[in-house]
Amino acid sequence: MLIEWLRKLSNFLARQPGLPILIAIGFILLNFMAQLLPDWPMIEWLVSTYLLLHLGLVLGFLGILFGDVL
Repeated sequence: MLIEWLRKLSNFLARQPGLPILIAIGFILLNFMAQLLPDWPMIEWLVSTYLLLHLGLVLGFLGILFGDVL
């Protein structure tokens, strides 16, 4: 089951290699926009942990690595 899922994922990313990088840029921009929102509890937690920024950076680096391999 896991092998089949990885095969489908790799085939999809082989056809669209820049997609993870574009999603990563979207996460980084969302992190910037979240800092401009009011101090609601969930938004304050996202801003203080920089969760979207870190997810965007990790996804961007993985997208670059997978883009070269595939």
